[in-house]
Amino acid sequence: MIRRKFGNTNLEVSVVSLGCWIFGVDWWGHRTQEDCDRLCSFAREMGVSFFDNGDAYGNGRAEELFGNWLASQDRSRVEVGGKFGYDWYSDPGEEGSHRERKQDFSPQFMRSALEKSLKRLKTDYIDLYLAHNIKLPQFRDDLFAELEKVKGEGKIKAWGVSLGPAIGWREEGFKAMGEHDAKCVQTVYNLLEQHPGREFCEMARATKAGILARVQDNSGVLKDVIRADTQIAENDHRKFRDANWKTYGPQKVEKLRPIARRHGMTIHQLACKWLVQANPTLTAITATLLDEKEIREVCESVHKPDLSNDELRQLNDWYQNDFGLPPEAHPCDLKSSTHPSGRVQSGYVPPPVLIA
Repeated sequence: MIRRKFGNTNLEVSVVSLGCWIFGVDWWGHRTQEDCDRLCSFAREMGVSFFDNGDAYGNGRAEELFGNWLASQDRSRVEVGGKFGYDWYSDPGEEGSHRERKQDFSPQFMRSALEKSLKRLKTDYIDLYLAHNIKLPQFRDDLFAELEKVKGEGKIKAWGVSLGPAIGWREEGFKAMGEHDAKCVQTVYNLLEQHPGREFCEMARATKAGILARVQDNSGVLKDVIRADTQIAENDHRKFRDANWKTYGPQKVEKLRPIARRHGMTIHQLACKWLVQANPTLTAITATLLDEKEIREVCESVHKPDLSNDELRQLNDWYQNDFGLPPEAHPCDLKSSTHPSGRVQSGYVPPPVLIA
């Protein structure tokens, strides 16, 4: 397994990370403790050492299940990602609901949430601690100062921000790295949705930070399981996707297929190989993987033959020209904290720093 660091920190992780979201919510079926143990152990066998978790995933359930598994492991050989910011203790939400819940980014709440997560995870430190879906109005100097304090106490090794729930929030990523020295930004980033992930990678290179790519599969399109006539269930989070995602995504996949076949890869493997090869500043793919087959598929992708320079240029040209499809095939608009409408057209924006 390839291993990478978060910028100039000493925190090194596997370039493939298993997302623990699936253990907290039932959107992909109910996961038991036995399921968690089996999938996490299989991921370790495949070389995965980094597990991306969050206290809001099932209101602590994902941490509890993972913590039970972690207790049986050599802690020094496993990297744990955690998140904070949702006050689900006072606003637990409704089962199956997708609404945003109450958030609290005060230093006091962060401290309290961290201690509760450590208890559920059965460990005395979290390797990477992220402010979960934080927005510009919630940025606080005292929060970031407190995160530095808990790092000094050894309770976390590095901290950063996880951006969402929608794709975008470019301003948050730039500000976190450029003004607050955050060592990680987690963002939606995949072969069919390259912004603002590409800009974040450039910013991370300049500020000596790292990037985590989530939704590496473009919500199923790059797993090659979405068709134009695919029915999205009412309780499926993908129902919020632009309809063009489902209409044009499969057409883009057909353009990608010859390259994947040339290298003996699935479409999903091509997408993951591209993320790792074309983005050296990318630290890891935090992947939603539902079973052993998908875990093996992604882990094996990093060892597939490198794409040629011509192929990388071809993929870039296709993306820049929306794969030769109508304007509606352009990646969805990005959410923005500073744009008057709240949205801005997806596209490249140079980072506000020069790369040394």
